[in-house]
Amino acid sequence: MAITLPTSSTASSLFASIDLGTNSFKLLIVRADPSGKFFPIDHLKEPVVLGRDTVTTPYSISAQSQSRALEALQKFQTILNYHKVNRNRTRCVATAAVREAKNKREFADCIKEKIGMEVEVLAGEEEARLAYLGVLQFLPVYDKLALTVDIGGGSTEFVIGKEGKAIFGTSLKLGHVSLAQMFHIDKISEMREYIRSVMHESGLVQKVKEHGFEIAVGSSGTIRAIEKAVFHGYARDIVDKAVLVGECNRDWAFTRGELRNIFMMLGIEEMEVSEYALGEGVIAETLAKVYGGCVLNANARWRSVLRLAMRFNSKKRMISAAQCAGIAKEIFERIRKFNELGKNKVEFAASLNEKDLECLEAACLLHNIGFVTGKKGYHKQSYHIIMKIGHLHGYSAEELIALLARHHRKKFPKSGHACFSEIPKEVQRRFRYLCAIIRICVALQQYQSLKSQEMDSSYSQEDSNLERSEVQDRKLPTITHLVDGRMPELSKELENFNTVFQQEFSVVVNSSTSERNH
Repeated sequence: MAITLPTSSTASSLFASIDLGTNSFKLLIVRADPSGKFFPIDHLKEPVVLGRDTVTTPYSISAQSQSRALEALQKFQTILNYHKVNRNRTRCVATAAVREAKNKREFADCIKEKIGMEVEVLAGEEEARLAYLGVLQFLPVYDKLALTVDIGGGSTEFVIGKEGKAIFGTSLKLGHVSLAQMFHIDKISEMREYIRSVMHESGLVQKVKEHGFEIAVGSSGTIRAIEKAVFHGYARDIVDKAVLVGECNRDWAFTRGELRNIFMMLGIEEMEVSEYALGEGVIAETLAKVYGGCVLNANARWRSVLRLAMRFNSKKRMISAAQCAGIAKEIFERIRKFNELGKNKVEFAASLNEKDLECLEAACLLHNIGFVTGKKGYHKQSYHIIMKIGHLHGYSAEELIALLARHHRKKFPKSGHACFSEIPKEVQRRFRYLCAIIRICVALQQYQSLKSQEMDSSYSQEDSNLERSEVQDRKLPTITHLVDGRMPELSKELENFNTVFQQEFSVVVNSSTSERNH
């Protein structure tokens, strides 16, 4: 019996969204489960800039822009094929630049013919609604009356929603690309007056006053860029690493004093910032359809892990952490399946449960956040960030997560280690098993050719009938890896694993037939 253990997850749990924006095309691939919990395992952004064609009104998407679009989508298709994402779990949507084009139907038909993708051209209100759904996956605002502002390249969407339902939504032609084309850099005052005029004439200001809101949220790349500029300005005088960790306990938000124009018109005092927007909203709606239930208010604890990971990780490190979490889930479930046979030599290991898996995945996502202070001793900084910032809401095992992040590298901690002095014995035992798993997962993820290979795991011949009801005396099903001199850390971690679980464990990495180049 053979199964594939990829760098991220099995294809059945993968979902993708493609956003054909005015400024850029964006691909997002996530790993998800039926609870609605998901996190990104890959992404790509291509600067197609359809907005170049929108200088005149009415306009058509030019042949040059179509060529750039097809080239970008072909790259996306290659990546989707690499991950083996099912077509029925991939949704491609187009926004303002396509929506307003005279030849939008011809453009969509061309993509269908040349790439094989169905393009859904979103109405402005639908784009606003999906952006709101994306926000719900990142911030705990499901029960609040929330005003979401999503600034795109060709338009800005405004939506007021509560409990997953959009009460009011509209789209105004106030995108950053279109405004930059309309107004020169020395015409900022005229641009601000134009924005005020459009907002008033649309009835937006009155509608917002009528419905009201409890919290304002900004999404999209433009809003995040503003927040990051404010954040880095806030911390620009910080030099000491320890101080940096303490001062970074600042929420994803900025105030009216930091962004005046829209804030004053809509009565916003402070705006929280969502790392998720349209693409994640598309994913959330697809999950709800596939899994046959409402997953729009996904696990609040998991959202807090994602927020903390994204706060301190670059996108590259975030993808690496997500790959590590995917590997951890595969290994954990293999171990648990073997435990169900009742022949695990370590009795306590058989009690590992869903909460342990959630802690393990959280630790994998957070193990490298300490890089924000530099490479040296980053694992220790990861521990301090998790413990001091306290953004993990709803976790009773916050210290266990922090300890796993702290000890994912360097020496494997012994039972007499100082970190265990105030930890209950049961937590200590649980930590040893989870620590053995996270260490081997990090080593696997760091294998230099992992991004262009698949890890194939297979049971040995005597383990081929694991699913039979009768339980026989057999070893732990092997996950094999070809260990060579380039990866001594993996050999060491295999020894640690075998010692902790008292089972033989090996790993083999086979070259993938489909390599990804981007």
